[in-house]
Amino acid sequence: MSNGSGSGPARKDRPRFGVRHPAERAGHGGRYERLAEAASNFTSSRAFYAVCLVLVLNFIAVHAAHAALTWQILAGDTMTAVTLLLLALLKNSERRAEHAVQRKLDAIAAAVLEQYEGKTRTARDDLRQAIGMDEEI
Repeated sequence: MSNGSGSGPARKDRPRFGVRHPAERAGHGGRYERLAEAASNFTSSRAFYAVCLVLVLNFIAVHAAHAALTWQILAGDTMTAVTLLLLALLKNSERRAEHAVQRKLDAIAAAVLEQYEGKTRTARDDLRQAIGMDEEI
């Protein structure tokens, strides 16, 4: 199986087509990650619920009042745009959480394996680093 660039087999640590998820990139905490975290915090707040409620009520009012088609389209397009932004935000949060959980499971598995084999305890350090990782990513 090639990695999309024709340079040989795809490796597990190198994604196809050279695209990596933001949670897998070095230097977690870039501008996009900070924006996504702030947006995630805002969208789980009461203020955002109020904004959504106003948008929905506006959508209903525009259609109930049989407003001009332009206003109906504007109300629908606004709701669509908010929906798409929320979908992207949800997917970003989901992927970061999946990445953190997988790193924790890998660290636990390595620690159990080392204990079983009676080897040195290098996995213990990895396990300690993995604890609380979901808050870092």
